Amino acid sequence: MQAAKQLLELYNLGLNAVKGDHAVYNALMEQGTQQSCHVVAIGKAAEAMYLGLERYLDKDIKSALLISKYGHFSPELLANRKLTALEAAHPVPAESSLLAGQSLLQYLENLPAQEPLLFLISGGASSLCEVLEQGWTLETLQAATQAKLATGASIAEINAMRKALSAIKGGKLWQFITERPVSCLLISDVQGDDPAIIGSGLLFPVPAERKLTWQIVASNQQLLNALQTTNLFPEIKMMPRFLEGDAETEAQDCVAFLTEQPDGIYLWGGETTVKLPDEPGQGGRNQHFALAAAIALENDSAITMLCAATDGTDGVTEDAGALIDGQTLARGRLENLDPIDCLKRADAGRFLAASGDLIHTGPTGTNVMDIVIALKKTDA
Repeated sequence: MQAAKQLLELYNLGLNAVKGDHAVYNALMEQGTQQSCHVVAIGKAAEAMYLGLERYLDKDIKSALLISKYGHFSPELLANRKLTALEAAHPVPAESSLLAGQSLLQYLENLPAQEPLLFLISGGASSLCEVLEQGWTLETLQAATQAKLATGASIAEINAMRKALSAIKGGKLWQFITERPVSCLLISDVQGDDPAIIGSGLLFPVPAERKLTWQIVASNQQLLNALQTTNLFPEIKMMPRFLEGDAETEAQDCVAFLTEQPDGIYLWGGETTVKLPDEPGQGGRNQHFALAAAIALENDSAITMLCAATDGTDGVTEDAGALIDGQTLARGRLENLDPIDCLKRADAGRFLAASGDLIHTGPTGTNVMDIVIALKKTDA
């Protein structure tokens, strides 16, 4: 239990280091130039990023439109009559996503001329807000998205598809923004922190005739750096390899690596993928990774692993991921579940619920991909 407590404490420390409110406020304090403005915040971290801006500007926010995932707004924010908050679907766009897109265009059209506009963009924006190019329908968009998700496509591949059929992604939103000062703060949920991939690039690339001031305020690397430099836990080693591709393969590789290493705490950042069967069960890529790791770790008393999303939602579940050890399989089997069968059916969440290893955080106020933290402690 001590190992699990340590890993959860590290996970929470990492989340706090990249929370949207702190990230935005700190960035604005360093810049020292943000003036009264209108605000558009889109993504899973929209509320947290807005609160960071509100802390900095106090009463100097002229107007605000926030778009986020269902369940990601607090009751207090939804009751705030000084702003407009819209909830929409994720990870597969729905009618709510198209309504959010039309609301965005209406908001931009009604802005007073020349007044500054600040965008706060975080992961999830691609699904949450959409205006389709002619010839595309919601049904074709949903089918294309589900096909990409089912085949284990990366976020870059999914967002490339979305740009092609969107009237606002890939920098196309600029056609709806009248001449005015425009700036943007982003929380990165993509490898390499490319702003043209985050949220499918609402403002990127920037047209030659327009000017945009922008900054990445939180990223997976920043989270890992914060954990590596903490004084609370010695012997923290950050792994340079980004975990990507098949979740099961990456989990097996991590376990094989750990068995050859000395005692300590090991950190990875990443975003793996899972190819789904025709009728997938319960879970997400982090739960799939965790169960695959638990299978490889069966009866190993030295290694405990935490595999979790930083936004608090893994796949279409309400769990962030899982914290597993060498006895995970034994606990799950007490409920008459077969771990290998669950993995094959993409039903890792059901097994990990039975073993008591799921992690639930609720919305975290950030979204910087996934993290794996492993603690190895060999008994003396």
